[in-house]
Amino acid sequence: MIALRLHNTLTRSKDVFTPLDPSHVRVYACGPTVYDRIHIGNARPIVVFDVLVRLLRRQFPRVTYVRNITDVDDKIITRAAERDIGIDNLCEDTIRCFHEDIKALGALPPDHEPRATEFIDEMIAMIRTLIAGGHAYIAEDHVLFSVATMPSYGVLSGRSMEDMIAGARVEVAPYKRDAADFVLWKPSSDEQPGWDNPFSDRQGRPGWHIECSAMARHYLGETFDIHAGGLDLVFPHHENEIAQSCCAHGTDIMAKYWLHNGYVTMGDEKMSKSLGNMVLAHEAIAEHRGETVRAGLLAAHYRAPVALTGAALAEARNVLDRLYRAVGDAGATDDAVDPAFLAALCDDLNTPAAMARLHELAGEANRGSAEAPVALKSSAALLGLLGQTGDEWAKGDQSADSADDAEIDAMIEARKAARAARDFAAADTIRDKLAAGGILLEDGPDGTVWRRS
Repeated sequence: MIALRLHNTLTRSKDVFTPLDPSHVRVYACGPTVYDRIHIGNARPIVVFDVLVRLLRRQFPRVTYVRNITDVDDKIITRAAERDIGIDNLCEDTIRCFHEDIKALGALPPDHEPRATEFIDEMIAMIRTLIAGGHAYIAEDHVLFSVATMPSYGVLSGRSMEDMIAGARVEVAPYKRDAADFVLWKPSSDEQPGWDNPFSDRQGRPGWHIECSAMARHYLGETFDIHAGGLDLVFPHHENEIAQSCCAHGTDIMAKYWLHNGYVTMGDEKMSKSLGNMVLAHEAIAEHRGETVRAGLLAAHYRAPVALTGAALAEARNVLDRLYRAVGDAGATDDAVDPAFLAALCDDLNTPAAMARLHELAGEANRGSAEAPVALKSSAALLGLLGQTGDEWAKGDQSADSADDAEIDAMIEARKAARAARDFAAADTIRDKLAAGGILLEDGPDGTVWRRS
């Protein structure tokens, strides 16, 4: 088996992946806060860590993948009020849209997709443990984690306390013992969601960080193999997860390996809702198709920024067109994955190198190799690509106002008859009519094939 090497944010080096239990690999990735539809920046970790889990499932006998949903958060409360709808309705609608978007992107469902509101009791229990151990304190109906009790605080980001505080938006509150102390529990007003708790006579709700610690422990244990998320989560979210989990459980680590993907950019700027330059995933999918967006997200190394402009997505479409023409209707088998492709993917998920190898296989297929199409199909499956036949991809997604397959085939036959009768004007008229409807024809020695543009 080819050794898997991953860049570990915790060690700041590319480490050979050695699971805590080789018979059972455990992975946790931070999922969405469901107050709005995801943009393609949010979609990147979904796609990247879907590839990671596909690879792990090939390399190890059992993998448990957990990706949470945050369904209690101040942003959710604010958005529900803005839309004048119930919080439950907002969350259910947003989760439904999220599932539609990631399915279109080809992401497989995780083994567990817990919602934060299902684990309030476990969060309260963890907070009580932290208070009993002197790592948390109650102040004005809040419970706060005391960072001074965690000597290794900052181990993930590798920065001093002063640098972390200076570089982050730290809430200033008179009830904090230290400016860096963070909220584990907060009081709720009558209009906000809240739960009975032992910390106050008022109902309250959890802080963001404690949610992931409780859910990860429930499904994966006090320590597990991989924790993944976007680069923006290193501090404070993941740093705080480590602090509260290690102090609650008396462990040296929360996860052995920490993986973080880079940003999606629009030109020179990071894509974000706060900057107002976001492209929603479902909009990109509708315009370019889900597999094209997925290929675009995998075009750059996952730790590097990726610019997902219209030109980049057009190039991703051209790449898929070429690969699908080469793969034809070949089938995939587990034992046909190309060794060079697998070696690239095992080198810290080097998807650009893996894609380059797919292009080499496509070239071999086009030169008549009988094995290359199967290797191409089997290898691309680890990236979640080339799941259709070449013909299915070429014909694409039929829109409600476009001609159906039978109509298109009939027009192609009529064009063929016109050309046989040397009525080239009529043949060109049929081609132009099809092109106006988004149907492109490609004439070859084996006849004419078509695809939707």
